Amino acid sequence: MLTRHPPWLEGGTLALALIAGSLNVVGLLAFEHQAISHLSGVASRLGEDLATDQSHTLSLLGILVSFALGAALSGFIVGRSALRLSHNYTLVLALESLLIAGTLLAIDNQTPISHYLAAIACGLQNGMFTTYSGAILRTTHVTGIVTDLGLMLGRRLRGHKQDQRKARLFLIILSSFILGGYIATKLFNTHGYQALWFPLSMCLLLLVVHGSYLMIARKPLDMS
Repeated sequence: MLTRHPPWLEGGTLALALIAGSLNVVGLLAFEHQAISHLSGVASRLGEDLATDQSHTLSLLGILVSFALGAALSGFIVGRSALRLSHNYTLVLALESLLIAGTLLAIDNQTPISHYLAAIACGLQNGMFTTYSGAILRTTHVTGIVTDLGLMLGRRLRGHKQDQRKARLFLIILSSFILGGYIATKLFNTHGYQALWFPLSMCLLLLVVHGSYLMIARKPLDMS
């Protein structure tokens, strides 16, 4: 059970879910209604395309491979699935910022590679950490989050005690993902592709906050 967790965990997952939710909506609005941050829709479209004209097969496969590549990079850099604050996350956030910036530049020049850069960024983020005290944490899609919340509700109705901290964390991720999509839609309606500046700014802010937190947390150790 999540009997306790560090104060930065909720803020960090909130920011990451905002980034993913906004990236996904820009993908839906700008990339021919193509999801970026979760792959269930991509896999379904791939099956449909294979059964029809195969006009988007390579593009859809590219998104799947790109997401997996991002997760592989994250696994290589971080080296663990359980959450532990480290400088490795700083590198992951820096790479994600570069990928989102590359997506913004590529999409502004109408370059198809923008799809793949965004998918790599989402895979990279989703692989940063996947478990914390037994809780599965995904910030780029919410299927598992909603499933876990439903299971917790059902067990609560049966009279079993549930972990309120875990439920709160899941609700933060779900609501932040939706909020990210809402903000990105508003920005896209007025600024088009420039809406990508929102997830890019959030990622850079998280990078600065994370780096500063590490410096403050480790300063006493460095001085000894």
